[in-house]
Amino acid sequence: MSIQLIVDTGCDLPKHIIDEYNIEVLPLVVHVNDNEFYDKETIQPSTLYTEMKNGAVPKTSQVPPDRMKQLFQKLAENNQPAIYITLSSELSGTYQTACLMKEQVIEEGFNPELQIVDSKSASLGYGLIAYYLATKMAESELDLQRATSITHSLINKIEHIFTVDDLEYLVRGGRVSKAAGFVGGLLKIKPVLHMEEGKLFPIEKVRGRKKVLSRLIELINERGQNFDQQTIAISHADDLTRANELKEMIESEFKVKNVMVNTIGCAIGAHSGPGTLAVYFLNGSPDSE
Repeated sequence: MSIQLIVDTGCDLPKHIIDEYNIEVLPLVVHVNDNEFYDKETIQPSTLYTEMKNGAVPKTSQVPPDRMKQLFQKLAENNQPAIYITLSSELSGTYQTACLMKEQVIEEGFNPELQIVDSKSASLGYGLIAYYLATKMAESELDLQRATSITHSLINKIEHIFTVDDLEYLVRGGRVSKAAGFVGGLLKIKPVLHMEEGKLFPIEKVRGRKKVLSRLIELINERGQNFDQQTIAISHADDLTRANELKEMIESEFKVKNVMVNTIGCAIGAHSGPGTLAVYFLNGSPDSE
């Protein structure tokens, strides 16, 4: 039996890919103006970014435990093997809760053939890991152990480089220090950040939006390999024009197999804010382990 791939909405995969590979998606929760929404089910990114521009300060919480538990029970009842790749455990409690829900299901007499993997990634960095795994499972029948091994290999190769228009959003969510946010905002500097082991770290500060795009290209070149074998992904928060500009620069600079562009969803965008632009790629071939 083929493996069911599960993700949460922190992966920001385009809908056509989710549909093509029959990926099960669990929603993270977004709280806006005292209302609770399910990411991409009862609230869309465009609505969230409009609210944020109007002063709303959204918060997020993990995938509801009951949604996980119901899915895990259903999989076990159908003897369906599955792998659930979660949003980074450094950014959400979803991974830890998923492990707890799996244990509860086992204690209630079910026997789920289920692997839960911490992506240590976010947005389309996380999405690329799931996408590559989905394509490999579509090409050949994999057992759960092999699928899990491939997932960990991809996690070790994924690179996240991103910039935000306003550090204040990351400061509010505790993603960067208040001092870093103050300095960046005061000088109108655009910070360039990346992820290591699921945590956000600044790389440098660049003055001006144009210079940021050029610097992103330089970092892709410095950190990436085997571009002709991989898909580079770009995610943006309500800034498709700049995302497409970066896409054109990537296609001009690198012999890349494909460039995927999608909007940053509510779960990530609530913390990064409108104007965020991110690029994701591998530092090695997607086919090597």
